[in-house]
Amino acid sequence: MAYKILIVDDSKLARMAVAKALNSLRPDWTRIEATNADEALTLARQSDINVALLDFNMPGRDGLSLAAEIRDLDPRIALALISANVQQEILDRAAKVGAAFLAKPLTEAALGAFLAKAETQLESTS
Repeated sequence: MAYKILIVDDSKLARMAVAKALNSLRPDWTRIEATNADEALTLARQSDINVALLDFNMPGRDGLSLAAEIRDLDPRIALALISANVQQEILDRAAKVGAAFLAKPLTEAALGAFLAKAETQLESTS
């Protein structure tokens, strides 16, 4: 089944890297991109997204704050926080909002494993 994924990162290069990996792993999925939390929330409200990949460090609100807001919109959305900041506090906070943690630089293998888990989760809630 094809899903809709929201990629949120203030870095165009990072969004391009995720999009490239996503095109390789799930070419039939619809991609939506946002550069910050406000834009992401607007898109999440307008679109029926199934999965969201959120950068941790962004101007304004961080990815964890955004994850909590997206979770409030729809608890079924599969969330992943992406960051080079691999500290236990960040990992714990991600888990608390129900988001997976993917380390930067994001590898295709790590993204693929998350997407497989997300698909299983989404199929069980359909």
